[in-house]
Amino acid sequence: MRSKDPTHLESLTMITIHHLHKSFGKNHVLNGVDLSFDQPGITAVLGPNGSGKTTIIKSILGMVLPDEGIIKVQNEDIKGRWLYRNQIAYLPQIARFPENLTVAELLRMVKDLNTAITHDADLIEYFGLQDFLDKRLGNLSGGTRQKVNLVLTFMYDCPIIILDEPTAGLDPISLIRLKELINQQRMKGKTILITTHVMGLVEELADEVVFLLEGHIHFRGSLRKLKEQTGEGNVEKAIAKLLVTGH
Repeated sequence: MRSKDPTHLESLTMITIHHLHKSFGKNHVLNGVDLSFDQPGITAVLGPNGSGKTTIIKSILGMVLPDEGIIKVQNEDIKGRWLYRNQIAYLPQIARFPENLTVAELLRMVKDLNTAITHDADLIEYFGLQDFLDKRLGNLSGGTRQKVNLVLTFMYDCPIIILDEPTAGLDPISLIRLKELINQQRMKGKTILITTHVMGLVEELADEVVFLLEGHIHFRGSLRKLKEQTGEGNVEKAIAKLLVTGH
């Protein structure tokens, strides 16, 4: 259950998606999706590959233009707009970094583009990146690159956070720290969307689940409702049952 603490009301953020359709050629990825996120908390957006998860995320970010439908962020239609993106922190599944830059140079470049107050120094220490600041991004391991990706995502204080497979490549200690960081952001009253194939992460963090299949929403609700509806005792088995039965 999401927090109803009135101290969070001032930071209430809303994303509204209405009748969203998107096709790539003959492949109909989204088929009239309706979603709204009008309370703080963590929503896990789940589904098999090709179910439309990434297309929804990229549509919210303006990286994909829907064929039909309306998306609003904080009650404003995003079509033809871009300033709203300053309200969203986004962690892509695969980060594309300039290979020849060092970590420090990349962070400095991002801060030059956005002069808002950042928390990168704290995050660098939090994820143990001090010894990698002068290393070129092209020479970093996948796990270290993911830590850099996380610093870039959380360094600005955005009310909306979208994380696409955030645990990829992380070692156990970094994974624990990531979960702590996500919980801290939830306690600040932020709206957090996570896509992941790691059901343990969903079980531990999510306030609710949205399950997509073939471009349609087949389930939305709390973890408790998910387990009750499927008759399963854990999220992994519940999602597997949804995948087989569709309901």
